[in-house]
Amino acid sequence: MPATIGVLTGGGDCPGLNAAIRAVVKSAVLKCGYRVLGIERGFDALIQGQRPRELTLKDVRGILPQGGTILGTANRGNPFSYPVTVRGKEVRRDLSHIVVRRLRALRLRGLVVIGGDGSLSIAAELKRKGIPLVGIPKTIDNDLEATDVTFGFHSAVVTATEAIDKLHTTAESHHRAMVLEVMGRYAGWIALHAGLAGGADIILIPEIPFNMGEIAAKVRERARLRSPFSIVVVAEGARPRGGRRVVQKTAEENLGVERLGGIGAWVASEIAKRTDVETRVTVLGHLQRGGSPTMYDRILATRFGVHAVDLIARGRFGRMVCLKGRDMSSVPIERAVARMKLVPPRGELVFAGESIGISFGR
Repeated sequence: MPATIGVLTGGGDCPGLNAAIRAVVKSAVLKCGYRVLGIERGFDALIQGQRPRELTLKDVRGILPQGGTILGTANRGNPFSYPVTVRGKEVRRDLSHIVVRRLRALRLRGLVVIGGDGSLSIAAELKRKGIPLVGIPKTIDNDLEATDVTFGFHSAVVTATEAIDKLHTTAESHHRAMVLEVMGRYAGWIALHAGLAGGADIILIPEIPFNMGEIAAKVRERARLRSPFSIVVVAEGARPRGGRRVVQKTAEENLGVERLGGIGAWVASEIAKRTDVETRVTVLGHLQRGGSPTMYDRILATRFGVHAVDLIARGRFGRMVCLKGRDMSSVPIERAVARMKLVPPRGELVFAGESIGISFGR
């Protein structure tokens, strides 16, 4: 009987997940002779007792360019703080013992956890409980310190850049200020990269609290210089200097996770109040998570998947695969989630933007 490994995807979806699943299955079967079990809907399935399904080469045929994940995912299934209803009230319970018991019953040689900081933090806790696993980093936010880049990020930036390109033509036609709100949570990587690539005039990121007066001055300055339109890219986690982030739901209202959103509309309203320029806002939202992965993300996800299986084959558990420079490497999973990777406010990318006239509102 061949050894068996498991694979699951947790947290928010992103382009490249299927490419990673495909790489895990193909390298496990073809190189190592393993049997692969796909655990559907992340850790939720383990808590709720759903049986995993075997993934064969046939199951992953043709999924390389597909967005989403064939295994499904859940971003609220933390087994260490799982929502349950007691006497009509929702409370949190530690149900990790159920996950540990069911994983052990599967007799896995190793488990591949594909996720962002939330899913990998859960994996780090399961490692402490003796589960043999390895992690693969994915997130459009690109906010994991231990890897140079995560798959999903490049695809999200391409989507945001294409949106900026389209907004340029309508902004110029109507002499408007166009505000584009993008994802990223507490990191400004998507806004920064898409803003630079799309030729934005103003980029607002969480790492640099902005002065609304500076933004209005930039819009008025462009009008004086016969450029009567402006493109403003704002990360969902950006906030005014001395102010708070705009949220749709607080952590208390949303199962412990703050739901960001609304800063784009606030910035657009303030620009309209402070200038004579007509202003519109576009919230890109989940479009950034969808669609086919770019060539870069397909290759990166494939490399991550192959390297994860290799770690299992060598018995190097409790680690997360990562990209360092041009090479695949790995780090202890606790280190991978210890610190968020944020945009350096005085870093080279911000310096490049300011050098070509982009305002960061400071």
